Amino acid sequence: MTTCVFVQLRCKPGTTYKVAEEIVLREIHSELYSTSGDFDLMLKLYIPESEDVGKYINDHLLDIAGIERSRTTLTFKAF
Repeated sequence: MTTCVFVQLRCKPGTTYKVAEEIVLREIHSELYSTSGDFDLMLKLYIPESEDVGKYINDHLLDIAGIERSRTTLTFKAF
């Protein structure tokens, strides 16, 4: 079983494509989008049930150079 989360990322100016390329290379996402608004990227992750969500995101995603801010949305039930 896995936990589905959505993570929005704000990147430092001029780094969005580099951040996206690094995410793709790490192969941790299900989907990755460029977005408008307060955040530059949004990705969908499936985190193994045995993993702590915050630690997993911190260890596998937030160490990428160029990420300025993140917002994680947990999901509970699919309809």
